[in-house]
Amino acid sequence: MSERSTSGSRPGDGDDGDDADDRPDLSGPEPGRAVGRLFDRHARSLHRYLARRVGDLADDLVGETFLVAFQTRTAYDRERGTARAWLYGIATNLLRRHVRQEVRGLRAATRAAGPATGDDDHGNRVADRVDAAASTRRLAGALAELREGDRDVLLLTSWAGLDTNEVAEALGIPVGTVRSRLHRVRRHLRAHASTTDRARTGDE
Repeated sequence: MSERSTSGSRPGDGDDGDDADDRPDLSGPEPGRAVGRLFDRHARSLHRYLARRVGDLADDLVGETFLVAFQTRTAYDRERGTARAWLYGIATNLLRRHVRQEVRGLRAATRAAGPATGDDDHGNRVADRVDAAASTRRLAGALAELREGDRDVLLLTSWAGLDTNEVAEALGIPVGTVRSRLHRVRRHLRAHASTTDRARTGDE
């Protein structure tokens, strides 16, 4: 799970999935206020995640995510998962309408990137934490080639900072499926890193 702090946090940055505040009762008499607290707690980090995937569309998607959250608040079961995972699940479902734009952006980043430098462990490092802009640009082509579900698992883990249990909650799939997808992604990224490294060496 990503590193988290309980002190000095700003509104929208408090993505603490272990805090009782992230399992609110949305069926109470003031659901608007409860969802508003979730917005203050998660909106900024959710926006960062969406912006990395679809750029300027993030503004609209954040608003839509919390609108859907309010409209479907009775479907949230705090006994089954955190509100944080639930919100990222809503956002990921909304992202599915913009997969083509995301893939186009990744391919554009690939064309704009310089020659890749990598080693056999590069894919593992990126799979564990895809948060270095240069590494992301170098592997943008590999990300674009991933199956939609595999890409969601990787980026929810690496960019959103969810752990495997939260990813499973967000996507509505078993934890074992999350782990198998991550394993498949690591193999793909290792193969891509190895191929691009051989191509770079052959061009020298």
